[in-house]
Amino acid sequence: MMILRSILLVGIGGGIGCVLRYLIGVVVGRHFQASWPLATFMVNMTGCLLIGLLAGWLGRLGTNAAELRLLLVTGFCGGFTTYSAFALENVQLLQSGHAGLAVAYVAASIIGGILLVWAGMWMMR
Repeated sequence: MMILRSILLVGIGGGIGCVLRYLIGVVVGRHFQASWPLATFMVNMTGCLLIGLLAGWLGRLGTNAAELRLLLVTGFCGGFTTYSAFALENVQLLQSGHAGLAVAYVAASIIGGILLVWAGMWMMR
């Protein structure tokens, strides 16, 4: 029963985060003409600030915040932008003294992600 509750919390939070990300894209697209993906940038930066605030707050609450963490961090922030989770993981690597691993993770994620998008598009030609 506990796993079902966890899935529901993540799903509810994720659904709300996805809808909010979409709405921000619509609003920004209507009001701003930018030569770069402004809506995605805004969502990613907002998500990073939010996941930092939540991680700090939930960290102070301790183990009693497990369900809130699932709803807000894994669910909402994950649905809003996975970039925030990526940024939080890198901060945690740096804080635990793994700077080299953090740099490798950033490089592999960015370079690998771009190459795999290109590869996927190339394969579908």
